[in-house]
Amino acid sequence: MPELLRQVEAGKRFTITNRGRAVAELGPPPTAAKADAKAAIEAFRAFRKANPVDQKVHIKALIEEGRQ
Repeated sequence: MPELLRQVEAGKRFTITNRGRAVAELGPPPTAAKADAKAAIEAFRAFRKANPVDQKVHIKALIEEGRQ
């Protein structure tokens, strides 16, 4: 498999130009990115369901804790 196609398979996009003007793009199909995003959202929802927050969370306190 040519190197450009390996990089596209990994998610990289390339713009093909003719005299400095973009004429085409080489990249993964848009449906692949949407499927990955949907899978990530579903995985996050499953994680939240399996690991509920049992106490009140104070965001400001967590931010300050992270700065120390």
